[in-house]
Amino acid sequence: MPSPTHVQESLAEIAARLAAYDPQALRVELAQQFIQSLLPPPQVQIRAQETVGLRQALGRVLAADVISPLNVPAHDNSAMDGYALRASDLQTEGPTRLRVLGTSLAGQTAAAEPPAGCCQRIMTGALMPAGLDTVVPQEFTHALDDGQISIPPKLLRAGDNRRRAGEDLRQGGVALAAGRRLKPADIGLLASLGLAQVQVWRRLKVAVLSTGNELCELGQNPEAGGLYDSNRYTLCALLEQLGVEVLDLGLVRDEPAALRAAFGRAAAEADAVISSGGVSVGEADHTKAVMAELGDVLFWRVAMRPGRPLAIGRIAQTDGRNCLMFGLPGNPVAVMVTFYAFVRQALLQLSGATPEPLLTLQAISNQALRKKPGRSEYQRGIVSRRADGRWQVAITGNQGSGILSSMSAANGLVVLGHEQEDVAAGELVEVWPFEGLA
Repeated sequence: MPSPTHVQESLAEIAARLAAYDPQALRVELAQQFIQSLLPPPQVQIRAQETVGLRQALGRVLAADVISPLNVPAHDNSAMDGYALRASDLQTEGPTRLRVLGTSLAGQTAAAEPPAGCCQRIMTGALMPAGLDTVVPQEFTHALDDGQISIPPKLLRAGDNRRRAGEDLRQGGVALAAGRRLKPADIGLLASLGLAQVQVWRRLKVAVLSTGNELCELGQNPEAGGLYDSNRYTLCALLEQLGVEVLDLGLVRDEPAALRAAFGRAAAEADAVISSGGVSVGEADHTKAVMAELGDVLFWRVAMRPGRPLAIGRIAQTDGRNCLMFGLPGNPVAVMVTFYAFVRQALLQLSGATPEPLLTLQAISNQALRKKPGRSEYQRGIVSRRADGRWQVAITGNQGSGILSSMSAANGLVVLGHEQEDVAAGELVEVWPFEGLA
């Protein structure tokens, strides 16, 4: 927490240090760099921690390293159904014949050490009998009539198909590092260590509001020129995917008193606030004025399409932290694009998570794309596999920033960089898939 004598730099002072800073034509990378500079490092997090059961831990962020209390696996065991043997018994010039002495099953104590020239039938997961170091899969053996098996020469090397004790996780080692956002496989790993609970950061709380007197709530009848508020529902869904706690402040009239109350509540109760609408250059809305009145805020025209108007700011909280403000455009597609480009990564880091950049893949464009250098563009696309296994992408059609149906039809964004020019059909382009692609 900052000390009482701490003097915090203003956003304008931070911006002044950025090379080529131009609030009227700000490059996407520079806006991302600026937002990154506002985020506190994990070591100065002052949000509360809590301990949760594994069933409640999915998507939560680890607040401390998880130290393995045991070796995984705890003992040497077989990775295959087959026969455990000594590598020193294997012949190199002809088949190896070994006598089979008993069977080792998973869950049993390790069998006694068999004599030279003998092997043990063994099932996957069963403990390796003493003195035996290699497993031959049963499908590579030939059973003989006298209780022996025959193994072809030059099939195995010493240690094949044996899992060594601790080869997955070593007792006392870091199983999962602090800052990890827990995934399904992590939950299974924690369970394999016998851990029923885990220490995590409190969920980040993000307030969401929409502004604009032309908007109406679901269930109401829009007046002439009016439309339903979709941005708030989109943002809440995006935030729920990140695992944060959502504070829905609803649809706020473009009136100073209502806006002050909404932003004031956000600053008091949330770690960040996201608004949509009211930040375009030259608009008569009160949103910009109230944001500037309550906090330190900058208004940008970002060199991107869609999503040009953007506001970034902070409102001081009583405990010394800042409630981060994101003022996003009002167009539905621009809201999603700017969330992916600027907000998602910042919220993950505020959650205490190790940075998770968006997955990027290279795909062949199925069509020519028009692109002017001097701005970044994000086009909605459908990514699929070609017959040769390579990724391909087709644009969804009308790319207007108000065409939300084209975003619904897409499964990724085609990212065209600031200096990039027209793309010919067949050229590779960068794509951000919305989710894992089958």
